[in-house]
Amino acid sequence: MRAINAQIIWCILLGSQYVLCTLTPDSKNKNKRDSKFLRGPQDNDVFTLNLVSPEPLAKDILIHHEGYYKDTALRRFNGTVLGYVTPWNSHGYDIAKIFAKKFDIISPVWLQIVKRGDEYAIAGDHDIDAGWINDVRRKGKVQQQQQLRTVKFFPRIIFDHFTDRDIKLLLSDAKERTELNEMLIRVCKQHGFDGLVLEVWSQLAGRIDDKILYTLVLQMAKELQKQKIRLILVIPPQRKDMPNLFGEKHMDKLYKYIYAFSLMTYDYSTVQRPGANAPLYWVRSAVEHIVPDGCQDMEVKRAKILLGLNMYGNDYTPDGGGPITYGPYLDLLRHVKKHLTHDERDMENFFEIRTETGRHIVFYPTLYSINERIQLAQQLGVGISIWELGQGLNYFYDLF
Repeated sequence: MRAINAQIIWCILLGSQYVLCTLTPDSKNKNKRDSKFLRGPQDNDVFTLNLVSPEPLAKDILIHHEGYYKDTALRRFNGTVLGYVTPWNSHGYDIAKIFAKKFDIISPVWLQIVKRGDEYAIAGDHDIDAGWINDVRRKGKVQQQQQLRTVKFFPRIIFDHFTDRDIKLLLSDAKERTELNEMLIRVCKQHGFDGLVLEVWSQLAGRIDDKILYTLVLQMAKELQKQKIRLILVIPPQRKDMPNLFGEKHMDKLYKYIYAFSLMTYDYSTVQRPGANAPLYWVRSAVEHIVPDGCQDMEVKRAKILLGLNMYGNDYTPDGGGPITYGPYLDLLRHVKKHLTHDERDMENFFEIRTETGRHIVFYPTLYSINERIQLAQQLGVGISIWELGQGLNYFYDLF
């Protein structure tokens, strides 16, 4: 076990002598391994198979990642679980159906608020898939304490191609906000949505006065609530360079009116500052920054926080690199002969390799790293929001 920081990563990547592994395995060996892969429903879960290890073997990931425990109705985490689905990742649609009983809310990333002349309108509605929504709802039905629970749908919405004038008019004119909210209500009723996930705070916080931003969000939440439509607000985590975009004072002002808060606790590291995607200590501090231990209504407030959990990773190279999802990750993982390294400070796993394309240091979720964050969420009394379904490995959902 060892910890790693940005300087060490770049020394490794740029060093001339460091080589961890050989080049791409030959196709015969690859095909031989592929024949051992386990796919679909299995009799044993990842805990029974002892796969939740701080230093997992690469071969175990390759063999088991496409399998999952056959009882997909089994839930281990008792908080709220939201899963984001995007139209550019079709596997996420399948994941939502297979594991529907593990989710409380699905948030398809479909919709944008746009201006068409002086009118507010919705773009992206061509992506709305009513048949899939019905399938997920049907598969997600669970009998709980003499009540039937099913999955709720809260599409994410953003403001798209708004000019400074459009923003200024919306923020300064109550009539404009009423027209916007009426349009959103019509869309929700037309498609049977249970609520909306609003991503606006990161866009505007720090640019405008908090009081104006409160007015926009609160008026929307209250008008939607009158129609039994709920609002989830996406919020940024605390960062050293932007510490006060959303904190305790904001939560105190909003929590009674907002259904939940989707906290974006990922993307801590970048190609300019390589490392873990979401260090565990930072994830904890992000929650405590918003709702400190022992504060008034702590349990109520924390139950509304949905801790962001990334299902993607990062591949760092001498040229920079970038985000990586399951396909490219597995291709690189085939070069690893033994265990993945455990970063004991950040509580994530990574591996270092050299291929025909150059050197790579890859941080990507594992059963162990995800389980640590689920346990933290349980300990803090918060829920979970997954970005995004379909980017990770199938057997990850045994953990939820």
